[in-house]
Amino acid sequence: MVHARGPPWNLREWDRIQARDWSGVADLVAEDVVVEWAVSAERIVGNKNFVAVNSEYPGGWSIRVLRIVADGSEVVSEVEVPHDEFGVFRVASFWTIQQGRIVRGREYWTSVGADPRPEWRAALVEPM
Repeated sequence: MVHARGPPWNLREWDRIQARDWSGVADLVAEDVVVEWAVSAERIVGNKNFVAVNSEYPGGWSIRVLRIVADGSEVVSEVEVPHDEFGVFRVASFWTIQQGRIVRGREYWTSVGADPRPEWRAALVEPM
């Protein structure tokens, strides 16, 4: 199991997305990849669609890798994506890698503070 800076594969993925190296990102994604965005209930099917969704996202964002954990072909990453206009997003990504390429993924994108704290637990928690 690899912790912290993680496997070279996942660092390359986030580095290439941050650099807007879309052909480099495409090299890391299988032609028949399936990536699910669970919070918005969307499924991205295919390499070209995965690259297009990422490359066409409105500019003004950056990526900060918070954590990567890997075990065999399974890689989990937590990243922060600040956006100039839309605020700060947090993303938990679960990837399945085969022969050095993403074949399946599930990501949970949410913005910081999007899920308000219920009053019933206010006395039990503290704000971050």
